[in-house]
Amino acid sequence: MPKHIGIVACSAEGAALCYRTICVEGSRLMGKHAHPEVSMHTHPLSEYVKFIEPGDWAGVAALMLSSAENLARAGADFLICPDNTIHQAFEFVEHRSPQPWLHIAQEVTMEAKHCHYKRLAVLGTRFLMEGPVYPEKLEAAGLEYRIPGQKERERINQIIFDELVNAQLTSRSLAYFTEVIRAMKQDGCDAVVLGCTEIPLLVTEESSPLPILDSTRLLARAAVRKALS
Repeated sequence: MPKHIGIVACSAEGAALCYRTICVEGSRLMGKHAHPEVSMHTHPLSEYVKFIEPGDWAGVAALMLSSAENLARAGADFLICPDNTIHQAFEFVEHRSPQPWLHIAQEVTMEAKHCHYKRLAVLGTRFLMEGPVYPEKLEAAGLEYRIPGQKERERINQIIFDELVNAQLTSRSLAYFTEVIRAMKQDGCDAVVLGCTEIPLLVTEESSPLPILDSTRLLARAAVRKALS
């Protein structure tokens, strides 16, 4: 029997894309309408934001662990979190969790290595771009990375929290992301990490000046592989 996947969700749109991808990938690998068992638990995004904004990652971890406990009781064999930003709390979570986790940045890093990329542009919330989640994984793998300038980071953060998490996808915001990615290509980046799970709803392979590393779908596919292993 496939393992039971537990999704520790944070924001609705990214979690929904992750869930849909698990179901689609499951059908591709297991047969029509088939996929591993999946359970999801989420505290309101507003509760997470209360801790994220002041940088209280222990508080974020408490919410993640609460979801993890609920999912373990529901029968989940392992856990994933389709939210890059709150992985900054992972050090407080991993060793206290009732079940093991896949780490979203680790899955992205492994795909980057597989594709032989050398220097990655990293996009996400301001907290993600300025935090250690991707630097730790990428540097350990010998990969370079770049983040946008402060003005661009603030604008990207605003688009994520005001638009993307509310499923507002505008041509103006797509044009802004495209402009930022093009500038990072000129800075020598050979791929871009879509390190907010909602960005892939807006930026696609077709619209991006660089090849994309879609953190949401990469995590979901890794979860299916683990469930079937």
